[in-house]
Order: sequence, then C-alpha cells, then structure tokens
Amino acid sequence: MSIKQEHLPITTLGNDDIRSAVRAINAKYPLEYWSAKEKAKEFPQEYYEEFVNAGFTTMSVPEEYGGGGATISQSAAMLEEVGASGGATAACSTVHSSHIALSSIIKHGSPELQEKYLARMVSGELTVTFGVTEPNAGTDTSRISTTAVRDGDKYIVNGQKVWNSHAQRAEKCLLLCRTSTRGSTGESMVSGMSMLMADLKVPQVTIKRIEKLGRNAVDSNEVWFDNLPVDASDLVGDEGKGFQQILSSVNAERILLSAECIGMGRWCLQRAVDYAGEREVFGRTIGKNQAIQHPLADSYMRLQGAALAVREAAAAYDAGAAPREIGRLANTAKYLASEAAYGAADVAMQTHGGYSFATEYHIGRHWIELRPLRIAPVSNQMVLNFIGEKVLGLDKSY
Repeated sequence: MSIKQEHLPITTLGNDDIRSAVRAINAKYPLEYWSAKEKAKEFPQEYYEEFVNAGFTTMSVPEEYGGGGATISQSAAMLEEVGASGGATAACSTVHSSHIALSSIIKHGSPELQEKYLARMVSGELTVTFGVTEPNAGTDTSRISTTAVRDGDKYIVNGQKVWNSHAQRAEKCLLLCRTSTRGSTGESMVSGMSMLMADLKVPQVTIKRIEKLGRNAVDSNEVWFDNLPVDASDLVGDEGKGFQQILSSVNAERILLSAECIGMGRWCLQRAVDYAGEREVFGRTIGKNQAIQHPLADSYMRLQGAALAVREAAAAYDAGAAPREIGRLANTAKYLASEAAYGAADVAMQTHGGYSFATEYHIGRHWIELRPLRIAPVSNQMVLNFIGEKVLGLDKSY
C-alpha cells in the first residue's frame, strides 16, 4: 500500500527540481543513519555538508550576499522534503539552523558586520547559534535578564540562556540581551533589548548540554555569560531595537517550520499506511478495519488542510503582503501543521501497536521529536492568543 505521489499533501506547487535534488541527498542517508546519530548524540556533519555544498542551507539568502535568492515557497519545498526524509527534526534543525542569524545580519547588520561574518556564514564555515530564551523568562521575552553594559568600545555581557541549539559546535551566538532595564525607556516593555554577535568558545562562557528525550543528534544547551566582552562593532542593528528586529524574521521561520512539519507528517502517515496494508491479524490486514482506516484518513485530511495553509502563507510572503496579514497566515500555518504532524505520528504509533516502541520502526523517534514543535518556537497556546486578539478582535488574554 502506498499513497500516490499526486495525492501527497504538499506545501507548494511546482519546484519539482528542488524536491528531486533533496530526495537524492536524502536517499544516501537511511533510517539507520539517523538512529545511530541519535544514539551517539552526534551531529550529522556529513548530511549538513551535503546541503551546504548544494546551496540549500542558504538558498533564501539574496544573491548579492552569496545565496540562491530563492523564495519562501521554494525554501518551504526544500525543507518539506528534508522533513519527509525520515531524519525527523534532527535533519530539519541541521539544515535550517542558520536561517535566523543569516536573516538578521542581512537585514540589520552594518556593512562592516556583513563584511566580517556573512561570507563565512554562507559558506558554512561559521556556525552561529541563536540565544533568546531564558530560564525565568520563557515566552515572555520582555523579561529576559541577560545584560549588556556599554564600557567604551565594548559591551560587557552577563546572564544565562537556555535551549540554545548547536552551542556545542558554534563559534558565535546571536544574543538578545538588555541594554536598558525593562520599562526604563518609557516605551514598550520589549524596547531596550539589543542583538550582539557574541563569542562562545572563550573562558567567560560556560556551556552545558541538556539531556533530552529526543533530537539528541542536535545539541540543546544552557549557556552562562560571565563578564563576556563583546566589541561594540558586533552590535546587530540599532541598540534597544533587538526585539523588533527579531520579529522581522519570525513569520518566515514559522512558515518554514510548518513546511517541515508537513514533511514529517507525510513520512509518519506513509509508514502507517504501509504497515496497515501489510500487517495481518485475525486473518486480515488491519487496514481493512475502520478502527485503523478512519484515523489514517482523518490524519491525511488534517495534513492536507495544513499544507494548504502553509501554501497560502508562503505565497502571501512572496507576494509582499502586509506584515499583519502574513502574521495571521504564518501563525495559522504553524498551528495547523504542528498539530497535524504530531497527530499523524500519534496515529502511526497506534497503527503499529506494540511495535511502535521498537526503535527499528523509527515511529517513536518521530513521535518524540514532533511533540516539541507544538511548544516551540512559539507555543500553540500563544498562537491561539494571537488569533483571538489580533484577528478576532477579542481582549488581550495574557
């Protein structure tokens, strides 16, 4: 049993050449490769280098900066196929890890800063992690307490970040910190934050890997900064406007993450359909039973609906729609895609029964790795808050 190619839930029309190229790379890395990387807690360097060399990690970077100049729709097609590879979020995180830092340097970095970092970032030589979340702030970014105090031609950074991906291997961190205290400027509570390109491999920085349930091929970390000096020339954009600068990248991030979810959901659904068509119990394939068939059909339609939402969001972004409209569509896509993908993984678990807990089937790995995408990079509860307030016009609920 197999879902016909023309019936697959996909996020973009066309882009067959991109999809074929990504599938060709994925074919070199079987499911056992990802299990081995997960077990060893080892970064998939070979996979990463293939995507760097093919230009996929920087395909949405404008051509004048050495990228491919691709649209968000084209990037979504690429990342959807990465998600459909069987590598789950480990594969996706490996490929998309540089997106926010690259976007921020391109949009807000001075010419000197771009000259200093962009070529190395585009080539894959320089890895930059992204430091926003803190233990005592969480979703309320306005309450971050990591500080950067100006001292001559330096900022002195003190504080702690958590859930930094790739900090074990990264040379730099695009760090959001407070350059003035919360509310002291008389502006919004999110004013007074700035972005800095901070060193990681120095004595003033301590990095501790977080032990996780899954996605261990890509490290997540706690990071402490103790009187870390950062050159004032490594300020990204305007001092005090860091949060607003980050917002310029979040809609694209949510669209791309949604495409990854559709790919992973496709993989889970296909595996479940294959198993349901082969597994025999009581003298018949389990796929003949409505208790198995109906959840699979429901999962397919949820993925299809979510894929259409991603398609609309990407098209609006590429057409230059107003930020408020893109925000509505990007958040909708993120919510629907993450819920549909995790739902597909859960249905695949149920379809496989006890075998879903056997690592050789790789279903459990997807089930575990898809669950956090309902939480990050923005929780689905906060998406509902956004839609309730900004779209439905209801009073702010938080």
